[in-house]
Amino acid sequence: MIPAIRKAYNSAFTTEKYEAFLKELHAAHRDALDFRVAETPIFVPKDFTDKMLDACESIINIIVDPSFKELTKNAIPRNWQVPGENDHTHFIAFDFGICINDSGGYEPQLIEMQGFPSLFAYEVLLDDVFRHHFPVADNFSCYLGDYDRESYIRAMKDIIIAGHDPENVILLEIFPKKQKTRIDFFCTEDYLGIRMVCLTELIREGNKLFYLLDGQKTAVKRIYNRVIFDDLEQQSPEVQEKGKIFFEPLEVEWCPHPNWFYRISKYTLPLIRHPYVPQTFYLNEVKQIPADLENYVLKPLFSFAGQGVVIDVTRQDIDKVKDPENWILQRKVKYAEVINTPDVPAKAEIRLFYFWKDGEARPVATNNLGRLSKGKMIGVRYNKDKEWVGGSFCYFEK
Repeated sequence: MIPAIRKAYNSAFTTEKYEAFLKELHAAHRDALDFRVAETPIFVPKDFTDKMLDACESIINIIVDPSFKELTKNAIPRNWQVPGENDHTHFIAFDFGICINDSGGYEPQLIEMQGFPSLFAYEVLLDDVFRHHFPVADNFSCYLGDYDRESYIRAMKDIIIAGHDPENVILLEIFPKKQKTRIDFFCTEDYLGIRMVCLTELIREGNKLFYLLDGQKTAVKRIYNRVIFDDLEQQSPEVQEKGKIFFEPLEVEWCPHPNWFYRISKYTLPLIRHPYVPQTFYLNEVKQIPADLENYVLKPLFSFAGQGVVIDVTRQDIDKVKDPENWILQRKVKYAEVINTPDVPAKAEIRLFYFWKDGEARPVATNNLGRLSKGKMIGVRYNKDKEWVGGSFCYFEK
């Protein structure tokens, strides 16, 4: 995105440097990195970063409004409502596509957002290792605002551990060591000193939870929740039975509370009006189907990781929907082929991390991840056998 830096980076790039970078990255936790890592970060000019942050702050104005919970009261499926919801999420992730507008200029367009954690700890490792192998100019950082490596990790500890003894705080997931994002769980253990625990390993006694730490029954006082109910629904009856503890009144703190996964999600998109947020409508509220349906995408509200999305929408697709209240119709954006690579240019998405400490009025921007693609959509299944694609991150011009 910054032509001079892109040209210099590509000219200096060698396969040997990249392989050495990957070797060190994989060595941090062997067999834990289960997705392709792109050959390059995204170098983001300050004006583009400011546009993304402006969109995020506009959306946050909606989220912090006292009416937000009422506006999103139908966002949480009845069978997934968890008791004990707190006042706000602890994390928000905003996904922007790098798009091209009608004037031929680059602009961000919000694709999705989630009131849920992302690869917060892994991105620290990625930046550390990248800097061992590639030069980074002093006026570029992967961190946002006034954050640097130390203050970012400290903020994670403040929010996730929240003053508890780390042994009483767990990262909860379903079979965490089998998840494709497990590298982040190992990094979380490294930087925060808490353990990843499988849902099936929890021990319930009345309203209290415990887990085995080095063979000793240990109280769980706070849960860094990474369980997505969409995933839970795909598990065996035994695991789903174990998952029923979510819906019991437990003496435990949630970080973030599971309900926020739904409140801040695709469900929120129709509430937003901003130049960098594509027009989005609840399907059941669309009075007249647009004549140019080819310029829209159809998305299910309660399916994740791109499942069920209809890219080339037809009237027949609309007519087939039996539950329009659970779908959105979103204006298409045009991804820019913005990252020059040795063969064809790549498209990219940027995810901005926001942290929200208890007692603070608003969340703040902290870090990021990026994804590069040469396929029809961002994601592994659309980029098989391609290079200069995959998981990445941004360096923001300061």
